[in-house]
Amino acid sequence: MDMQVTYAELHLPRECALGSSPPPLLPQNVCLGPLWHQCALKLGCAGILLLALTVIGLSVSVIFLRQKPMDKSNMEAEVYKNETIERPRPLECPVDWHPLQEKCLFFSDTFKSWSNSSSDCHTKKSSLLLIQDQKELRHIQRLINTGGLLFWIGLNFSLSERNWKWINGSFFDSDILRIIGDAEENNCVYITNKNIFSDICDIENKWICQKEPKPVTDKVCPDT
Repeated sequence: MDMQVTYAELHLPRECALGSSPPPLLPQNVCLGPLWHQCALKLGCAGILLLALTVIGLSVSVIFLRQKPMDKSNMEAEVYKNETIERPRPLECPVDWHPLQEKCLFFSDTFKSWSNSSSDCHTKKSSLLLIQDQKELRHIQRLINTGGLLFWIGLNFSLSERNWKWINGSFFDSDILRIIGDAEENNCVYITNKNIFSDICDIENKWICQKEPKPVTDKVCPDT
C-alpha cells in the first residue's frame, strides 16, 4: 500500500523569525589577550592602588601629628623650663649666716687662734673671710657694729714669699687694703669695725667664715 506524503506551508510572522535567531558570535581572539597579560594587568592595578592608599595614609598622619595640640603636662614642662631660663632661682644663706652680695658670712661668738679658726671654717664647708676691696671691707665693718671686737680673716704672712698671702693662694694688694702692724713670721690679720691689724697667730680672737649662697630649694608640703 503506497503511503501518501502531505506537504503544508507554515507561515510565521517575519518579526518572530528574526528575533529567534541567535546573535552573531565574535571570534575568540578579538579584544582578548593571552591569560598572563590579564593577570599582569590586574596585579599592576592592585599595586598602584595600594601605593596610592599608603601615600594618602602617611600624608594624613603627618598633617594630624603637626596639628595635634601639646598635652597639658608637656605644656607645663615647657613653661617651667622657660621660666627657669628667664628667671634665675633665688639664692639663700644657711641659718645664722649673713648674706653679703655674693657671700654668706658667719661671725663666731667664741675665741680661737688663727689656725683653729681656719679649721672651724673648714668644718662648716667654708673658709676664713677673703676681702676683695675697700667697698666690701666697709660693708663687713658695718656688720661689726660694736667697737673692740677682733675677727680673724683669711690672711697671714708667708715667710717663703716674704709677703701677705690669702688662704686661697693669692697675694695681698697693699694698694687696696692697708694693714696696721708688723709683717713678719707667724703673723696673721684681723679686722675691727674701723681698721685692719696684724698680730701673732697664736692669740685668740673671734673669726669670720665665708661661703657661697645656694639656690633656694623647692619645699614640698606634706599631704593633708
